[in-house]
Amino acid sequence: MRSIITKVVINAFAIWIATLVIPAVSVGGGTLGHRILSLLIVGALFGLINTFVKPVVKLFTLPLYLLTLGLISFVINALMLKIVEWLSGKIGISFDAGPFFWSTLGAAVVVTFVAMILHVAVPDRD
Repeated sequence: MRSIITKVVINAFAIWIATLVIPAVSVGGGTLGHRILSLLIVGALFGLINTFVKPVVKLFTLPLYLLTLGLISFVINALMLKIVEWLSGKIGISFDAGPFFWSTLGAAVVVTFVAMILHVAVPDRD
């Protein structure tokens, strides 16, 4: 349970950093508490999408992973952010990953690197 909470917080923090770095990306609005709750929900959705949808997408795009030496992973992460944007809109959470290509791709790069660094810095302890 602790590792799930850690992953949600890491995802939320990485998405928050992306909102600071990429101007077209935004999460929530209103009070600070509402923004933090929105970030945590978006982080949880991102974790769920990465757990259940991303492996299937990676399986179908395996030739592209080999052809691009893994650089397609940023495009796949951008697609996962767009899916999270769609899902969060369905449950009433304000999350905008920006226009698809450049801003969402930039957000995917930021989220990937920040989450990678934080997963190394904060290891899972079960």
